[in-house]
Amino acid sequence: MRILVVGDANVDLVLRGDVIPRFGQAEQLLDSADLTLGSSAGIVAHGLARLGMPTALAAIVGDDEFGRLTRRWLVDAGVDVAPVGVHPTLPTGLSVILSAPADRSILTLLGSIPTLTARAVLEAASGATHAHFASYFLLPDLAAELPAVLGSLRSQGITTSLDTNWDPAEEWAGLAAVLPLVDILLPNLEELRAIAGVLGVTGDTDEDLARGLAALGPRVVAKAGREGGWSVAADSPVVRAPGLVLDAVDTTGAGDSFDAGYLAAVASGVASETERLRWATVAGSLSTRAAGGTPAQATMPELAAHLG
Repeated sequence: MRILVVGDANVDLVLRGDVIPRFGQAEQLLDSADLTLGSSAGIVAHGLARLGMPTALAAIVGDDEFGRLTRRWLVDAGVDVAPVGVHPTLPTGLSVILSAPADRSILTLLGSIPTLTARAVLEAASGATHAHFASYFLLPDLAAELPAVLGSLRSQGITTSLDTNWDPAEEWAGLAAVLPLVDILLPNLEELRAIAGVLGVTGDTDEDLARGLAALGPRVVAKAGREGGWSVAADSPVVRAPGLVLDAVDTTGAGDSFDAGYLAAVASGVASETERLRWATVAGSLSTRAAGGTPAQATMPELAAHLG
């Protein structure tokens, strides 16, 4: 399968140590600062390529050093960047990650990210067998046209997946028209609960909420942090897989590497849902071995060694 990843592309500046800001011109000393490839779509595409999957990325960067660096890192991993456009005036997006041991805060400059168009996505999808959409709420113009885009892709036999990521506005608008046209939804548990709440899906457990969302169309594949992940379709039991037990350096992008592992399993023809989840949880776990979302992403030999 040739996978097209659609969404954002930017760099991350990951800061670790004394990262809780104190104003009044207080100078705080950091333990580390790493500039890495960021963005949900960028990290997924990079992770898929690292696992040997033929992958292209549709996104927009700026005509600046961060944009050139983003493209170079993607190319070095084996990602086809032909669909990555360059905006002549807007800067490349940037996220500053304040990474603490138990949590993190993300400050994002959108820059050129929202300028990706539906037309560019449909052109880039030529020859793809699967399209993965990320950072839905950072691309409002594309999001507004996404039902039509998804319908077109489905008519061409192209399967689709969606990781909405968090909605900065916390409104979660538009998903009622999108989910029936998506084959796989990849939320974390906080996103799962927020989406279910907006769509009026109720239940006593996260699994109940996921089954309610799955009734709209997609298989729901949930990222559960240290607990690994699980998935459910409308008419099937919950399937689970644990993550690896290791000392995490930084969890930035771990959910995107989880996505890459799951989609790589699908693209490789893995039929067992349990095994697909194992690919996802192992890939997500291994990505936490270094700062940033991509430096420690798994290669296929590394993934295979942990799958046994």
